[in-house]
Amino acid sequence: MLCLYSIKRSDSYFIDLAALNNLNLKTINNEISLKEGQAVKAPEVKKERKVVKKVYPNSALFTSWGDELSEEEQKEAEGLFQMYGYNAFLSDRLPLNRELPDTRDPKCAKHQYPHDLPTISVVLIYLDEALSIIKRAVRSIIDKTPQRLLKDIILVDDHSSNEDLKEKLDAYISFIHEERPGLVKRVRHKEQLGLTQARLSGWREATGDVVAILDAHIEVHVEWAEPLLARIKEDRTLVLTPVFDKVHFDDLTVTRYGPAADTFDWALWCMYEPFRPEWYALKDESQPGKSPSIMGILVVDRLFFGEIGALDGGMKIYGGENVELGIRVWLCGGSVEVIPCSKIAHIERAHKPYLPDLSITMKRNALRVAEVWMDDYKHNVNIAWNIPLKDHGIDIGDVSERKTLRERLNCKPFQWYLDNVYPMLDPLGDLLGYGALVNDLKMDLCIDQGPFPGNTPILYGCHYYGPQNCYYRTSGEIYIGGIRSHKYDSNRCLVDTGSRTPGLYECKVAKQKGFHMLWDFQQGKAIQNRQTKRCLEIAPGDDTYYQLIIQECSRTPASAPGHRHTGIQGRQH
Repeated sequence: MLCLYSIKRSDSYFIDLAALNNLNLKTINNEISLKEGQAVKAPEVKKERKVVKKVYPNSALFTSWGDELSEEEQKEAEGLFQMYGYNAFLSDRLPLNRELPDTRDPKCAKHQYPHDLPTISVVLIYLDEALSIIKRAVRSIIDKTPQRLLKDIILVDDHSSNEDLKEKLDAYISFIHEERPGLVKRVRHKEQLGLTQARLSGWREATGDVVAILDAHIEVHVEWAEPLLARIKEDRTLVLTPVFDKVHFDDLTVTRYGPAADTFDWALWCMYEPFRPEWYALKDESQPGKSPSIMGILVVDRLFFGEIGALDGGMKIYGGENVELGIRVWLCGGSVEVIPCSKIAHIERAHKPYLPDLSITMKRNALRVAEVWMDDYKHNVNIAWNIPLKDHGIDIGDVSERKTLRERLNCKPFQWYLDNVYPMLDPLGDLLGYGALVNDLKMDLCIDQGPFPGNTPILYGCHYYGPQNCYYRTSGEIYIGGIRSHKYDSNRCLVDTGSRTPGLYECKVAKQKGFHMLWDFQQGKAIQNRQTKRCLEIAPGDDTYYQLIIQECSRTPASAPGHRHTGIQGRQH
């Protein structure tokens, strides 16, 4: 589960396939026979550019790649793209041991690590990945990890249906075992159990001192393991994550990502944020940085992982398990760090074929995390997903075992986490109501943020999704179009600008401009601006459609609900 982080792209390290096809190189099982560390240098080949009809002009795959493919090749590439979410057609034609650029900070190459490091087991989890992608992951791990440190590689198949991942993958493992007998182990689930269970299956099979649990659509960089193992040798209670580089789903080139903290919002969606100020004060980007959470790929002392509760086996399919682990580790005696000198290239899919709508399980898993670990702040997850505080109808499963684990580990309260680990989360403690704002004159119309970018809220047919999510705080601010999870973000405030039409501005901007942004409101009563004393109402427009207006209140704001009074529908805090 990865997030965007803009850093300058470097493509100069990559092999030109058209040129490579003209090289007379001996290959073994698609691996180019080269000395260790030797890069492939492709000669320049001048070719006349062919003009080929684009069969899929609207496909993301062909936006900047594939101009010279024949129509049949385009059809094959597009079919594989839809199947996997990345360019498996190109992957099948790349060498398995292709060279990656060294994207580490230059100081990393100068670091010296102890010889007697712990051993490592590498777990690769997958569901219907392209065979060449898995092969390349395995090959990179073998090539880039010192033999004395690499104990085993465990492939965990979460019930794939792809025939390539049976006999053909077995044949590749046999090929590997000619070089390293018994190195690769396989675990096959008899039914799809999801990411969390796949990670647990791999961890149970591991025998190394340290276990690295990775996605299968990765390639490791040079000297990726040593900084992780050295840090765990110093402190076995750490849970670590490398820094990911982005492998583009279309041309499989790599963009460097710099180090950043792995964080989340109240919906538990992952994101990147800067480290705490003390990390930047070091002025050394090769140093570890404390992180509130992890992105899903993790490296941990194998026994400590079990002691602290491993992963929550009650999680379903996808989402939230990384945040749950990060919170639990911090609260229960460990800590989480990002290790900048460990780099892993990770394919960012254009889509996830196994789960088109990630929000279904994400929402359920987030509520489960909140129930066990967030104490009085658990309702913020409901607010972020715009679902009722009670009777939301979502089955989060039995959490009694996880609550018992929390007691047994004598974990700290969530307030400690907010104070000491992630103070940038807005506690949302002064929220009075949230939901959709409707007027009893037209119950099928909701207040909506309107066109974005733009500063004019509108009335629109009620659909209750993000643009219509409204929030009312004790300060008197009304937000339309969502509420931010972080203190550094600015919400969009409903304002009275003095005209007949209400405005919607970032609250900081509204304050700077002197707009009137504080309101008095009770459920079923009018919404009245505290400064101007005007009310937010609706009225028929010239075209017979209702419009949102601000005017002198048509009825006494404190009176019983009238034909122009507004209420929050569905949610109250």
